[in-house]
Amino acid sequence: MKRTAVVTGASSGIGAATARGLAACGYHVVLAARRRDRLAAVAAQIAADGGAAEFRQLDVTSRPMVDAFAATLARCDVLVCNAGGAIGAEPVAQSSPEDWLDMYQANVLGTLHTVQALLPKVVESGDGTIVLMSSTAGLTAYEGGGGYIAAKHGTHAIAGTLRLELCGEPVRVIEIAPGMVRTEEFALNRYRGDAEKAAAVYAGVAQPLTAADVADAVVWAVTRPSHFNVDLMVLRPRAQAAQHKVHREP
Repeated sequence: MKRTAVVTGASSGIGAATARGLAACGYHVVLAARRRDRLAAVAAQIAADGGAAEFRQLDVTSRPMVDAFAATLARCDVLVCNAGGAIGAEPVAQSSPEDWLDMYQANVLGTLHTVQALLPKVVESGDGTIVLMSSTAGLTAYEGGGGYIAAKHGTHAIAGTLRLELCGEPVRVIEIAPGMVRTEEFALNRYRGDAEKAAAVYAGVAQPLTAADVADAVVWAVTRPSHFNVDLMVLRPRAQAAQHKVHREP
C-alpha cells in the first residue's frame, strides 16, 4: 500500500506546496484545512500532475473534529503539522489577549490535538515521521511579535519534548523553522488584511523565501533514510542574517 502523508494547513502557502511536493515523491497525500474549496483546488492540481490526493475539511483547534478526522484514516506514515499563523504586530503592552489566545489555539493546541490523535497511526506504520512547522520566532524574540513568538516557542517545545519521549519508537520528529517567507496570505492575515503593511514586510528584499522553498526543505527531510533525523532546520533567505538584520535594496 502507498505510504500516506497528512498535511494540515494545506489549503494554501507552505502547506499546499508541501502536499504537492510529497505527492510528487509518491506519497498518497491527505490535505486538511478549514477552507474546503481551496483544498479541493489543491487536490485537483495534484491529481492533474499525476499524484494521489484526497482532502478533509478540518479545524485543528477543535479536538472533536481532529479525532473524527483521525478515525477516517486507514494509516498515517508522515504527519506534517503546518496549520497555524500570526495575528497582529502590536507591542506586548497594547496587544490583544484574544489574539494571543487565537494564536496559541492554532499553533500550540492545534499541533497537540493533531499529534495526539494521529500518533498511534504514525507509530503503527513502523517507520513514521512527524514534521512540526515552527518559526525563527520560536527561537528568537523581536519587537511587535509577542503573541506569535510565545506560540511558536510552544511549537518548538512540543518538538523537542516529543523527540525525547518517542526515543526508541520507530518515529522521527523533525522541526522546520522558517524565517522570512513570502506567501500570499501570512503577512496579509497578520496585518488584518492591510495589503500595504503586508507588502512593507518584504520591501526591498530581492528574494525572500517562498512556500516552495520551505516545502523543498520538508520533502528533503522526510525523504532521508529512516535512521537520519533532522532535529531542527532553520531556513532564511540570504538577505536575512537574523530577525533584525535584513538587507533591503534601496
